[in-house]
Amino acid sequence: MDINDVRGILTAIIFFAFIGIWVWAWSSRRKKDFAASAALPLEEDNYINSNERENI
Repeated sequence: MDINDVRGILTAIIFFAFIGIWVWAWSSRRKKDFAASAALPLEEDNYINSNERENI
């Protein structure tokens, strides 16, 4: 086994890991969690607003 065999095996492992992550991210079970995460920047942050009012 030379270095090219190791590179080929490593490339195959990384490729299958990529496909696994892709399938996980696009599964229908994750849609609700990702939608909630996508809406986080649009939600008002009550903690920061309440602290700003106390300091005035």
